[in-house]
Amino acid sequence: MNETIENTIKISVIIPLYNRIDYIKETIDSVFSQGVDNIELLVVDDGSTDGSYEFVEELMTSEPMISLFTHPNRANKGQSAALNIGLKKSKGEYIAILDSDDMFAENKLKNQLTYLEQHKDVGIVYGNGAAITANGKFLYNTLPSNHTENGDPNNLILDCYIAIPGGSLVRHSLFEQVGFFNETYRAAQDHDMALRLFENSNVAYLPEVAFLYRKHEQAISQQGLEKRWRAGFEILRQAKKRYPYKNSVLRKRLAVLNYRLSAVLFENRTNRFEAIIRILWSGILDPVRALKVISGNEKNN
Repeated sequence: MNETIENTIKISVIIPLYNRIDYIKETIDSVFSQGVDNIELLVVDDGSTDGSYEFVEELMTSEPMISLFTHPNRANKGQSAALNIGLKKSKGEYIAILDSDDMFAENKLKNQLTYLEQHKDVGIVYGNGAAITANGKFLYNTLPSNHTENGDPNNLILDCYIAIPGGSLVRHSLFEQVGFFNETYRAAQDHDMALRLFENSNVAYLPEVAFLYRKHEQAISQQGLEKRWRAGFEILRQAKKRYPYKNSVLRKRLAVLNYRLSAVLFENRTNRFEAIIRILWSGILDPVRALKVISGNEKNN
């Protein structure tokens, strides 16, 4: 990330795109309805085969603030690789990332930009999310109404409650400090990045909906759960090397990972023996939570 940041561009919005022909127009429209000047939109296609790339290419003829990138030979390399292209090409003082099937809430960028301009010691600000159906019907908010933020990475390592795609605005200089997305992760790269950001900066939360998170059958978050939880073990190992997390927190996170992975293995019926071993490890690592799950006092989610 050695490119000189051009102050004429205030915010760079990066959209990693893969087969979202049904949603990408709404996503892009939400970026340009923010009421923010000096904004650039970088769409990075990750080998789409449904016409998404060609659709954005056509939009560029009428919207000069859109730039479209892709990998050599239109290869599919995963979201991390697409995001890294966007980070390398971005010129803005601030970076926002938006999944290609989600939308920014009204005034999201404006409100978060104002906050960061007024609080120079804060590197990242984020807001709540509103889950919606494929047709845009409201389902629920992703964070509770009483959610607060103290900036402690120990809280984040237990639960990735912050949305780097959609919900956040980050100083470009902070991304330069923590580096690129890890391209070896084909899932859970958002949790890894969020941890690195929290470990290196002050964080703030604005208690308002910042983005609309679309839940549908083709959503990335609904697929590859086994890959996500397996990646979580490596993310945990690397986090432990970087930052002095509490041992009790590391143990609880390890219990969560074993529990989640066992649940996926049981559901997929792929490896019952491993599933049994991992559920047992989960109970040993965090017996209090295990008893709560068994007794029904904690939701199985």
